[in-house]
Amino acid sequence: MQIDYAPVFDPLLDPARYKGAWGGRGSGKSQFFADLMIASALRKPGFRGLCCREVQKSLKESAKRLLEQKIEKHGLSKRFEIQETQIKTPGGGLIAFAGLQDHTSESIKSYEGFDVAWVEEAQTVSDRSLNLLRPTIRAPGSELWFSWNPRRKQDAVDKMLRGAELPSNAAVVRANWCDNPWFPDELEQERLDCLRQQPDQYAHIWDGDYVSVADGAYFARDMALARSDGRITDLAVDPVLGIKAFWDIGVRDATAIWVAQFSGQSIKVLDYYEASGQPLGAHLEWLRSKGYGNALCVLPHDGAKADAITAVRFEDHIRAAGFQVQTVANQGKGAAMKRIEAARRLFPRIWFDERRTEGGRLALGWYHERKDEARGVGLGPEHDWASHAADAFGLLCVAYEEPQVSRPLDLSQLTRGMV
Repeated sequence: MQIDYAPVFDPLLDPARYKGAWGGRGSGKSQFFADLMIASALRKPGFRGLCCREVQKSLKESAKRLLEQKIEKHGLSKRFEIQETQIKTPGGGLIAFAGLQDHTSESIKSYEGFDVAWVEEAQTVSDRSLNLLRPTIRAPGSELWFSWNPRRKQDAVDKMLRGAELPSNAAVVRANWCDNPWFPDELEQERLDCLRQQPDQYAHIWDGDYVSVADGAYFARDMALARSDGRITDLAVDPVLGIKAFWDIGVRDATAIWVAQFSGQSIKVLDYYEASGQPLGAHLEWLRSKGYGNALCVLPHDGAKADAITAVRFEDHIRAAGFQVQTVANQGKGAAMKRIEAARRLFPRIWFDERRTEGGRLALGWYHERKDEARGVGLGPEHDWASHAADAFGLLCVAYEEPQVSRPLDLSQLTRGMV
């Protein structure tokens, strides 16, 4: 069997316990792994392969049809037996298809003797599913393959195969449309249309970048412009200017803090912090450890509420720790939309430190409106993982005060005797 493959996949041809290919649309990742699955079945009589994904409600959602096309293309129909739910391989083996979410620690044991497990759309696979699958595929020389279009850095497959420490014996490549020698004209037109019509989504869809903005995100256009204008860059703390820390206080969920300096008409966003389940002292210690011990802590209206345990107001706790404190009054009805409107108005003058604010910017790009799909109407901001960062950022924008610009003295209005 002759496989035509892009050179970018060379590292995945040698034996490896873990093989991963990530990137954008049109790279040929699925085509490569499908060819590799068929070739592996030919090399080893009795080969057993598993094609899986997190959720598979029907075989139409699996790689079965792609494998059938490969078998036909390579003229191997007499050597493989295509059945309704599986494919029989030479020598009495098989290729099976499964949804990992449906399995338990007991049911997944049926795949213990398999040689290869190929996980498609791996960005959707949960930590639970990976923890079930990895020790299950244990035959001598067995391999785990992963193909995916990245979504978030926190996704299980990215933590495993793109984190600071890879598992032993892993080969991982990035593959994009530009690496595909057979990239079709039809997809090229789709790519150019996306670049023109959805510039905020282009890097994720075609270049394999993490999602920076969600569909319908409030700040999608603003984030894209900040990037294209060069306002996401390396920033330094100005020792002359005051430092302000804008909070969203989490009691049962996350606490978020943006650190910024106001420099004339510009807003320099220097840092972002978020933590869940930590005491107030941990947040204050982070500020000190980063050199923001003299920051003015700007709190939302609930900063004036008493702590449920100590019965002392949050603002008093923070003040007692040596910080200056300012609490912003309740914005009343429609406070969330007021924060959003203030942020949109100020976005053209906002600069972000690229490295230190990455987590917060990901949240801003995701912050979006809830929709009533049946009626086609918006229901206000979605309260999810991104809302804490967005609320603290909105507080920054609501609390911002335009700098007072002094007017030059008009000497013509002075009398001669006053000169």
